[in-house]
Amino acid sequence: MDTQNLLSDYNRWLTFQRQAQLEREHSAAVRELDKSRVSATRMTEAYRSMAEKAASEGACYRTLFLRNVEGQALACEGWLFVRRVLAEGGTTRVRATLLNTFTLQDGRLNPGDQPAEKVTLEIFEHLKVDQGMASMARVDRVNGGEDMQFITLLDSARGDLGQHMK
Repeated sequence: MDTQNLLSDYNRWLTFQRQAQLEREHSAAVRELDKSRVSATRMTEAYRSMAEKAASEGACYRTLFLRNVEGQALACEGWLFVRRVLAEGGTTRVRATLLNTFTLQDGRLNPGDQPAEKVTLEIFEHLKVDQGMASMARVDRVNGGEDMQFITLLDSARGDLGQHMK
């Protein structure tokens, strides 16, 4: 077998392994949020805290989200720099900068491989009819793209990505 093809197949396999891992991690985080019944108010407080840390320390937070690709929701990974949280007219929006670090199409990305993109997220109560009218907080992107169900991890932060967030 040709060594080049073998290495290419191996790298493709590693990408699919990472995709599967992110799918499991995102699903587990959604289940935890669902089980703990986090409200939109608590979620907003968490994003406000992230914005404060971003302003004072340049903190970026690891985020997992789903991206609709040809009708399929694929888990993606990135780092989110939260610039501000705006609550107006009954909606709460988060202005942030997203630096992608993994998509199935591109595989693993190092900071700076792709430009960071400005995103606007909306925090809202998601009603779950199949669970007795329970509600939980949900965060979706509202400005272009088909990204949804953002899970931003407060315990996974770093402050060295500022140069890539411009």
